[in-house]
Amino acid sequence: MAIFSAATLAIILRRTQRMATTGLDPLLRLRQSIAANDPPFTTTSSDPTPASDATENLATATHLQFNNPQHSYSLDTPTRFVSSDKAVDLRSIWFAWQKKDVAIPDYIASAQQLNEEFAAADSASKVRNLVFVERLDLITWLEGASEESEYIKGLEGDASAARSAQVASGAAGGVSTIPSSAAGARTGKTIDPRLQEIYNGERRMGDRNSVLRGIKPTDFSHVRKLAETFLSRSRPAKAHSTTSSTAHPSSSTQNSNLVSLPKQPKNHPSRRPDPIILLSPSASSLLRLSNIKSFLSDGIYTPPHTSTTAANILHISRLLPGIDAHRPLRFILVDTPEQFKPDYWNRVVAVLTTGQTWQFKGYKWQHPPDLFKEVLGVYVGWRGEDVPPA
Repeated sequence: MAIFSAATLAIILRRTQRMATTGLDPLLRLRQSIAANDPPFTTTSSDPTPASDATENLATATHLQFNNPQHSYSLDTPTRFVSSDKAVDLRSIWFAWQKKDVAIPDYIASAQQLNEEFAAADSASKVRNLVFVERLDLITWLEGASEESEYIKGLEGDASAARSAQVASGAAGGVSTIPSSAAGARTGKTIDPRLQEIYNGERRMGDRNSVLRGIKPTDFSHVRKLAETFLSRSRPAKAHSTTSSTAHPSSSTQNSNLVSLPKQPKNHPSRRPDPIILLSPSASSLLRLSNIKSFLSDGIYTPPHTSTTAANILHISRLLPGIDAHRPLRFILVDTPEQFKPDYWNRVVAVLTTGQTWQFKGYKWQHPPDLFKEVLGVYVGWRGEDVPPA
């Protein structure tokens, strides 16, 4: 009869539980298949015996089939990858891996197009759009470049093995050993010397997300946009102040008055807020940020295009004699209300829509009847097409 120490039993238990758990984990199976250069394929059934069951269209696929050994997972299966405290399904994980080499705007547009196909087929399935940091972390882990991910929960076997190691060492439950060290004097129990030697050799490794970026990634792009707004306002004021001070260099009173000029527009009674026009972010919209300026300013329509350097906010100015016959009115054009403050909704004067209700998620009024009671709705389509119902 073989006799094993507590440390050996803990190691055997840890390996056994890991093998039993990882054999059923779809996320780990996907990583292993990628490392073996034997990627899975999507099918329309759980038992794809005929070749016709294999498909590359995620809108019709229902399962992900693995080889060696053969096993099929439903694409709706939740994985250990967590985004916004919610488990991401296998369909979204596979979609992100397929689009690992495309640019971010193309990835977002493909996800929107796929979700539109699901909605057209009355399917409850949907692809989760992972943010840049989450997508980068997932691809790095699947490729094997990183052993840990802050967005992937540990396997159940890891937690069980940790508890077993505590029991084996006498730290929690089990049979206590004879105290023979300073640690035993403090806690009343001591760890097996061989197990303590193994623990001393362990080192917690951190990936680039935890070491360089910290635990919680923070997006500071809004600070750049906010700073650009203040910089664009201060440049004309500085130029005017320099010109005026040069023309009257001998008057200290006038110079002191000129220094306070940039502060006056903040409380000037004639200053009016810029009205806002919301565009549709849909890839099927005829008017997007890439072509809306030429359409509204010059009356020329050009097909929209997707560009990685396209601006996410535009400004156009029009002279409206009914409002002000001397000063042009500036309009702000955006395709998302993500950066809106509560008072911005009072400045929205029009909403361009394709008739898809998902566009209004995140709006102050998410139901079309309530929205178009408050804001003018505009639909732009080809001649002869049916207008979406109001």
